[in-house]
Amino acid sequence: MQTDIWIAIVVAALGTFAMRAVPLLWTQRHFNKHKANNTQAQLPNWIGVLGPLMIAAMLGVSLIPKVNSMAGWSATLAGSLVTVLVWRKTKTLGLPVLAGVLAFGLVFGVSTILT
Repeated sequence: MQTDIWIAIVVAALGTFAMRAVPLLWTQRHFNKHKANNTQAQLPNWIGVLGPLMIAAMLGVSLIPKVNSMAGWSATLAGSLVTVLVWRKTKTLGLPVLAGVLAFGLVFGVSTILT
């Protein structure tokens, strides 16, 4: 791989890690400070809002096909539909994402082969 691709991968990995680690470290520090003062600590409201906002942002980006073609749109639609259906059945996060990605890849692969 080229160096610029590796730099982009490292930056994306560090950004993803920071999005998860910073709220965790802040919360741990917040609770330890209250524990040292023998006071009751409560989670701030922004932590409960931050997670769903990040998921919504990722969903918005994921629903725009990478390839603006019939294959891209149909694969995105199939992946989204399968994800929602599996989520309604299992009420988990991992399995619906896996099923949606597999459906996307299958529909996109078949569509590009047939065209």
